[in-house]
Amino acid sequence: MLTINFTPFPILETERLLLRRVNENDVDEVFALRSNRETMKYIPRPLVKTVEDALEHIAMIDTKIETNEGINWAITLKDDPKLIGIIGHYRIKPEHHRAEIGYMLHPEYNGKGIITEAVQEVVKYGFNEMKLHSIEAVIDPENQGSEKVLQKCGFIKEAHFKENEFFEGRFLDSVIYSILNK
Repeated sequence: MLTINFTPFPILETERLLLRRVNENDVDEVFALRSNRETMKYIPRPLVKTVEDALEHIAMIDTKIETNEGINWAITLKDDPKLIGIIGHYRIKPEHHRAEIGYMLHPEYNGKGIITEAVQEVVKYGFNEMKLHSIEAVIDPENQGSEKVLQKCGFIKEAHFKENEFFEGRFLDSVIYSILNK
């Protein structure tokens, strides 16, 4: 079984991005992301309604890091420390050497290749540092932007589950993409 340890917290860097730890100073940006219907359109989670909800979300991210159950990074541009998105490894299954990647980006930054760049770096971290064998992404089949990002990053469609999740009175489909550590 894998041993996962996120201490000290790994700061990742790409050509344009700095992926750093999310902290309480990011509360307004986390609130803006998670309370935005457009941003949350394909994420079956309740909208954040208050700044306190956003602080609770940040605390949950911290707890997952401290217990080595998951890791999230704030996506920032190198020349601006402001959080513009969040990316991380969720649902880490050390016994299977597998984790799920998830991400979200403030809509004004869509279409600039930022998520593709961040996904490539977080996948590299997952394979090289966490020693994962595979990484999966679970997306809404209507989320064509996310599908394109995953395909561009080398992920392959593994499954399409029909109405496997119930959220806000509706059954939703899920599509799973994955990439293997070659």
